[in-house]
Amino acid sequence: MKRQTPIFRGAASALVTPMAPDGSVDFDSFGRIIDWQIAEGINALVIAGTSGEGSTLSDEEHRAVLEYAVKRSAGRVPVIAGTGSNDTAYAIDLTKCACRVGCDAMLVVTPYYNKATQKGLIKMYSAIADASDKPVILYNVPSRTGVNIEPSTYLALSEHPMICGIKEANGNISKIVETFSLVGDKLDIYSGNDDQIVPILAMGGCGVISVLSDIMPAKTAEMCRLWFEGDHAGSIKLQCDLLPLINALFCEVNPIPVKAASAAMGLCGDYIRLPLTKMEPQNEAVLRKLMAAQGLL
Repeated sequence: MKRQTPIFRGAASALVTPMAPDGSVDFDSFGRIIDWQIAEGINALVIAGTSGEGSTLSDEEHRAVLEYAVKRSAGRVPVIAGTGSNDTAYAIDLTKCACRVGCDAMLVVTPYYNKATQKGLIKMYSAIADASDKPVILYNVPSRTGVNIEPSTYLALSEHPMICGIKEANGNISKIVETFSLVGDKLDIYSGNDDQIVPILAMGGCGVISVLSDIMPAKTAEMCRLWFEGDHAGSIKLQCDLLPLINALFCEVNPIPVKAASAAMGLCGDYIRLPLTKMEPQNEAVLRKLMAAQGLL
């Protein structure tokens, strides 16, 4: 039976990648966001994932933001690198780079567009994990990639010594329960949906890889901490109280709303790369109202 110390317990922020008006990476804002997140008590940082627009970063940019985040974090919290791709060879190359620059773990999404069979997923993830000298977290988000990791596939992959966890964003609680029944003692399971943090904690999950925590790191980490400390009622109350804001953060394609929210808080500019566009004004008005109600504006 495989079990290791989790990469983190609690909340990890799936950080946005700040950009300048000309579309280049805004490293000054990125550094300030990293420092603020850590000061607010976040438990880990995820770099160049979905929220970080990893799929539209150039190869040079992708490697640069990983290296910068490691240096800026300076060992204060774990840094988890988004290294997934629909090109397995490229994912392996990015994973090796992330290991070299000192990232603490990899977050590897299922292949998008070309998709894969379950056999293909096992072969792909095994090849990436074979190339990594740091732990690998599997990232399942079928609404974006068109492919779902089945519980039986998690079981097969749990035998790999470098595969340590799951970011589960399939939204299907029944499947998630099945996954816990098969690998809950072998893999650390994190919610990939902010509206399911407490349900996954209740099953024995280790926390969340969060978009909400981009703008509310302290409260998101507190939701997890309260659960771990046995204050289940307090954790549930936070989940319910923050649900309207969570829903607003996903009323358009992520990271459109969280980029707008981050800009409204002065954390970075509201610049996002095509094919994503800025948030629709009517939706942003609702988001800002809910943010104001939480004291963020």
